[in-house]
Amino acid sequence: MKTRSILLAGFVLGSFAISGVALVAITHEAVEPRIADNQYQAMQRKLASILPAGQADNDPLQDRIQVSGGGLLGTDTAQVYRVHRGETSVAVILEPVVPDGYAGPIRLLVSVLRDGSLGGVRVLSHHETPGLGDKIEESKSDWVYGFEGRSLTDPPRDQWSVKRDGGYFDQFTGATITPRSIVRAVKNTLLYVERHGDRLFAPAADTPDQPARESS
Repeated sequence: MKTRSILLAGFVLGSFAISGVALVAITHEAVEPRIADNQYQAMQRKLASILPAGQADNDPLQDRIQVSGGGLLGTDTAQVYRVHRGETSVAVILEPVVPDGYAGPIRLLVSVLRDGSLGGVRVLSHHETPGLGDKIEESKSDWVYGFEGRSLTDPPRDQWSVKRDGGYFDQFTGATITPRSIVRAVKNTLLYVERHGDRLFAPAADTPDQPARESS
């Protein structure tokens, strides 16, 4: 009798476990497309925020290539989203990684216009210290907006550093490592586009399938 009770209890608990797993799986399958769509739209808004208004008539998320970042993009491979107006390529948006943030890697979006100037910079993810390094977020300060319109000639290349290091860009009170690392990463992204612009701005049909390789 005791054995039968134990078996019955085990059967009931097992049934509950199986039902729970099935319910979670069904729920996940039902909401997964909605989550993916929300993420897609959020990324579209992020890209649009660092492009000149009215300059693009394509969906950059549908025209992207993967490139080899070498020593400039902070990652072995990176996504590049290409922006067109009609048949004219107007910008590329890259996803460099800042490997030397204060609390770990920082993922960026960097928009570079055809003339070599920056459309803008946004932070995709980071682990920087709240109240200090997190001022790189646009919701916390306007510091990241200071890159808009800048290029390798404005400021000059030797001024692409924070003011504490004798450069052009502001740092944060009590936090220099984070902005220093981001300024360096944005400059390196501009250098990458300068070196590989012919390929990055090429029409999709003219672009080789293999990732661009950073020359030594």
